[in-house]
Amino acid sequence: MKWRILLLWLGAGSTAACPAYFNLEQRELNSTQRHNLCQLTEGKVVLVVNTASYCGYRGQFADLERLYQNYKDKGLIILGFPSNDFWQESADEGKTATVCRRDYGVTFPMFNRIAVRGSDASPLYRGLSAAAGGDAPGWNFHKYLIGRDGRLLGSYGASQAPGEDPLLGELKQALEP
Repeated sequence: MKWRILLLWLGAGSTAACPAYFNLEQRELNSTQRHNLCQLTEGKVVLVVNTASYCGYRGQFADLERLYQNYKDKGLIILGFPSNDFWQESADEGKTATVCRRDYGVTFPMFNRIAVRGSDASPLYRGLSAAAGGDAPGWNFHKYLIGRDGRLLGSYGASQAPGEDPLLGELKQALEP
């Protein structure tokens, strides 16, 4: 009886089950280290972004990093996924890492290059697109905002600046306790 009560108590504060689109491992950019996305995002507000080092929107790397620094202690995690679906990403992960880290100071998690649309899309992006009613990235720097419970809160096109409304307002609301 005591064990049953303890197990019920331990489960009482747990978050919702990991959404299927996060139930995978992803390799860190320019590394052999792998991360379980369920563990990495558990209990956090997540912003998923498909990136490209040679895109005209690449200045958003700095905006995303600012957002990450301002809100990571409140529970935000940003996940960056380089993609060459729009022909603006290097095949050399070292070059991609240099653009992100050295040129823009990115410290949020960046992962290996993946496909984000079409039949080759990664399971992550197929799931996010389905959750957004078929809203797959139409260009680089498309953003998906996911709540602490794993539910998709919003999908934003490339022209949506990370630090501006409506994204910023919805992000702040999701971070409230």
